[in-house]
Amino acid sequence: MIDRRRFVGALAATAVVPFSRAQSAGKVYRIGYIQTATPEEQLHLTKAFEDALRELGYVEGRNAVFERRFALGKQERLPELAAELVRLNVDVIMTGGNPVIGAAKQATSTIPIVMGASRDPVGAGFIGSLARPGGNITGLTNDTGLEIVGKYLELLKEVVPNASRVALLLNPIPPGAVNYRKATESAAKSLGVSLQVVEARGRDDFEGAFAMMARERVDAVVVQSDPIFFTGRKQVVDLATKYRLPAVFHAREFVEIGGLMSYGGSLDYQFRRAAVYVDKILKGAKPGDLAVEQSAKIDLVINRKTARTFGLTIPRELLLRADQVIE
Repeated sequence: MIDRRRFVGALAATAVVPFSRAQSAGKVYRIGYIQTATPEEQLHLTKAFEDALRELGYVEGRNAVFERRFALGKQERLPELAAELVRLNVDVIMTGGNPVIGAAKQATSTIPIVMGASRDPVGAGFIGSLARPGGNITGLTNDTGLEIVGKYLELLKEVVPNASRVALLLNPIPPGAVNYRKATESAAKSLGVSLQVVEARGRDDFEGAFAMMARERVDAVVVQSDPIFFTGRKQVVDLATKYRLPAVFHAREFVEIGGLMSYGGSLDYQFRRAAVYVDKILKGAKPGDLAVEQSAKIDLVINRKTARTFGLTIPRELLLRADQVIE
C-alpha cells in the first residue's frame, strides 16, 4: 500500500536528491518534471509516469533523480520553474499541457522535452509535424486534432437539444489558444449555434467567468482543454453546478467529481506512455525523430446523476455509445 502523504510530500519537495544516494556505478539520470498543478492535484498522473519509468528500470535513489516542479496553479510561475530545470542541466524535461510546454520551449532549445498532454502541437508551434517533430520536442497529444471541438458541441446539442447559445471557457494565454478558439467558432457556425467566448487566465477568474455566462443566459459550456481548468477542476465543476450550466470537458477526471460529460483520451495512459519516450531519449534517441503519438482511443464518459440534477435526460442512443456511465 502506498503511503499517500509520503508520496505527495516527495512530489512537493524541490530540493536536489543527493547523488550519494544514487547508484555509484553507471549513469544517474536527472529527469525534470514540471506541471501547473499542485502535487496533490497531479498525484495520479505523476504516479502513472513514475511507475511506468520504474517498470522500465529507472529507480529514484539508484539510477534516477527526479527534479519535480509544480506551479501550484499559477501558470505565471512556469517560466521560472522551467529555467530552474535548465540550470540544473537535467537530461530530459517531462511536461503537461500547452502552457507548460511553451514555458519549457522558451527555456531551452537543446534539452529534450516530452509533452505529456499537448493540444494541437503543430498549430501551437511546438513541432514541425506529428510524424517528424524536428527540434527538441516530442511526446503525446491528447486529442485527434482541433476537429474534436465540433464533437464537443454535437454532444452538448444531443443532451441539451434546445441549446442555441453556448459558451467557450477559454484560457487565451498558452500557444495554440487562438487556433482552438477559431476551430470552436467555426464548428459552432456550422451547427447553427451562437458562441460566447469567456476568458479565464487563472483560478481567480473562474467565478466571474461563470457569473458572466449566467448573465448572458448561455445554455451550455465547452471547457477548453487547458491545465488551469484541469488542475482547478473541482472549482470548475462546482461552479457549473452552482450556475446550472451543462458542460462538456476533455477528461474523465471532471466527470468523476460531478461534471456532466467528457470526451477525450486517457491522461493516465498518456503519462505512462510519456515514460516510454523518456526512456528512448535517455537511451540516445533524438526527440525530433520520434513521432508524436495521438490518443489511440477517445472515451465518452457521462455522469447520469449530474444530468438528473440539471433536469436533463440523456438519450438512450448516447448512453449506449458511452464508454462509461456514472450513476
